[in-house]
Amino acid sequence: MNAKPKSVVLLSGGMDSCVTAAMARETHELALVHASYGQRTEARERRAFDDIADFYAVRERLVVRLDHFSQIGGSALTDPRIAVPVAQPLLAAPELAKENRAAKSGCATIPVTYVPFRNAHFLAVAVSWAEVIGATAVFIGAVAEDSSGYPDCRPKYYRVFQEVVRAGTRPETKIEIVTPIIHLRKSEIIRRGISLGAPLHLTWSCYQFGEEACGACDSCVLRLRAFAEAGAADPIPYRARAAKPAL
Repeated sequence: MNAKPKSVVLLSGGMDSCVTAAMARETHELALVHASYGQRTEARERRAFDDIADFYAVRERLVVRLDHFSQIGGSALTDPRIAVPVAQPLLAAPELAKENRAAKSGCATIPVTYVPFRNAHFLAVAVSWAEVIGATAVFIGAVAEDSSGYPDCRPKYYRVFQEVVRAGTRPETKIEIVTPIIHLRKSEIIRRGISLGAPLHLTWSCYQFGEEACGACDSCVLRLRAFAEAGAADPIPYRARAAKPAL
């Protein structure tokens, strides 16, 4: 039996990247990469990465530090002078998708939790490592519709980055950028993760705290709404629950 091809999976320790790893594992041998970039919950996210990597018994792991993000600033995740905002009352899924489409078209304000051009840095690390270890794919858990409206989560962004990979690697290198959940809603991602036995209990999504999730930041609110919509209980601890999710 032929061995599975190798893939590099960007694993932040969050729910989306965990499910992406579970999906990649169906067809590829996993090599996991994690970037610490001075974010508020850096230590907690690293712990989630280690726990998920242990769960899947992944031997090839790369952990990098991108400390320049703290020097650049401009994001509530990396600059302590910018407060992490409390999310607005939860929107029903159609209204949320409409709001995010507006954000992507430049008609709405990008959240202060956006880290400018972050995913390009992550992808650059992953592609570099993939070329060295002979991986044929780089998986990233970007989500376009049911997310915070970050511009570097758009499908076009990854189509363009694919061209950069082709132009900037060895002629014989074939690395595909794979975004398996980019068109899924968060609740669909949860259902897919549950069906694959992904360790969602080991994941971390909160922007604010490191032991109990705040339940009020944008990431927590999206996560809580998604679990409610999926009809499943969120297995991580919360300091305070957000308002009842609107379905």
